[in-house]
Amino acid sequence: MAWKEFKNKFKRKLSDYLELPGDIMLDLPKIVLVGNLQVFIENHRGIQEYHRQLVRVVVNDKVIEITGENLALRNILPDEICVEGQIASLTFID
Repeated sequence: MAWKEFKNKFKRKLSDYLELPGDIMLDLPKIVLVGNLQVFIENHRGIQEYHRQLVRVVVNDKVIEITGENLALRNILPDEICVEGQIASLTFID
């Protein structure tokens, strides 16, 4: 078992045992989708790509790809970002 896998399993078990949210212990993104008009992403690592039809946000070792129309970035904070517009899809990319 690789060190990274062991570390993640340990953190997951510790999180379960202490009854702490996984997004805190495991540094996972928290995503809130409000209809198809807004998406809030916490624990992001930055914006990889931005166009009016595509936004890619880096989280941990993955990228969240948001597609749609008239997409705009709102509330860009160090740990949270909001994307607004007509959201068509939200996909995790390895």
